Amino acid sequence: MSAQGPQFSEREQQELARFLETEQAKARIQQTVHTLTDMCWDKCVSKVSNKLDRGEEGCLANCVERFLDTSLFIVKRLEEVRNQV
Repeated sequence: MSAQGPQFSEREQQELARFLETEQAKARIQQTVHTLTDMCWDKCVSKVSNKLDRGEEGCLANCVERFLDTSLFIVKRLEEVRNQV
């Protein structure tokens, strides 16, 4: 070990980079789920009780579907723009 810290081989550095990318992707997904949950809950649930009523269930399902549709649309559009450059 040097004074600068441990030295890693190129393969170890690549593995570490892949691991960090994977963990960052997991964190982004988890953040998206939290955002989706908060947004749809605030929009659809008017009162807290033992279970959701039919209207709340439908609203939540629709909210999630629209959020996912919009997210997929944005990702596809960004990919199209990137590929045109």
